[in-house]
Amino acid sequence: MIISTNRSPNLNEFKSLVDDVTIKLNNDAEKRASYYLKRNAQLLEDDVFSFLYNTAKNTKFEGTIQKISGQRFPDIIAGKYYGIEVKSSKDEKWVTLGGSINESTRVEDVERIFLIFGKLIDPIEFRSRPYEDCLSDVVVTHYPRYKIDMNLKTGETIFDKMNITYDDLRLSENPVGEIVDYYRNQLVPGESLWWIGKVSKDDPIEAAPMKIRIMRTLTMNEKQMFRKDGLILFPELTGNSSIKYERFSLWLAAKYGVISTSTRDLFSAGGQGIIDIKNKVYKKIPRVLLYINEYKDYISMNINNINESILCETWNVRKIEKDRLGQWIDLISKCCVIENHNTNEVMNAIFNRK
Repeated sequence: MIISTNRSPNLNEFKSLVDDVTIKLNNDAEKRASYYLKRNAQLLEDDVFSFLYNTAKNTKFEGTIQKISGQRFPDIIAGKYYGIEVKSSKDEKWVTLGGSINESTRVEDVERIFLIFGKLIDPIEFRSRPYEDCLSDVVVTHYPRYKIDMNLKTGETIFDKMNITYDDLRLSENPVGEIVDYYRNQLVPGESLWWIGKVSKDDPIEAAPMKIRIMRTLTMNEKQMFRKDGLILFPELTGNSSIKYERFSLWLAAKYGVISTSTRDLFSAGGQGIIDIKNKVYKKIPRVLLYINEYKDYISMNINNINESILCETWNVRKIEKDRLGQWIDLISKCCVIENHNTNEVMNAIFNRK
């Protein structure tokens, strides 16, 4: 960590310092290419510190540059309000990962950050830009992080796409939630946000698994649990659409790391059957509704325990009604057609609703 304690220089003065350091780094790289080819991200921070310290002489930053340990953002602080983040790559691309969206390690009071990026392959080159001007996208490792692209054109940042400024997003109450909402609105059929995490303070904390499994390797209890929860979350599983398993399959992969090559068998294997409720017999009932009848107690109990925001997303609705079970039955009734029977009547009979 490099910090400057001088508070008086303005932004233009700091930009001038950054530009001078960038020029000097490039000039030095031409003379000492072999030296820089051996540097890594951590060692490059030492180089930037050295050039900052020397370049700051006879400026308002003279004698104010310090290097202190710790995982903070950015790597360099100047005049209390300015900073530099140091990045590098060992390939031809001017692309790398930035910090997390939440910027929880950001040094207090820092308002403007510049990025110095070193491409540490022959020919070695250094570039610098305002940090927010080269944030092209959001990607996920263990947590959503910015993607840095030093070649990004003006007007193509993630903030331009979201129609929000960098400062407005980072200072918002829930920056991750805004990012998630943006990407959710960009989804097309067959797509899903695979990252599962805490978006707001009211959301449950969830985590994706480290390993990936094939459906056929699951135990019968695991398959049954996925079937139960899938029926609650995805009413379209009861319908006849050719893509009715897609969202469930994406959810299964994203949340549990389970890849299915035979999702249909989980819900439809076994053909049609009979439901006998209070001496009334419903014939030719699809297997998926037979499962609902089998799991009715589980569904009735657990449908009210699911986070409302999750149901809004999986049910594709704006609001969750007080009578969740009734709302779910209505959604299934719109999807499922039963030969010679009214689906809504069958569903209400299963759950003993008048």
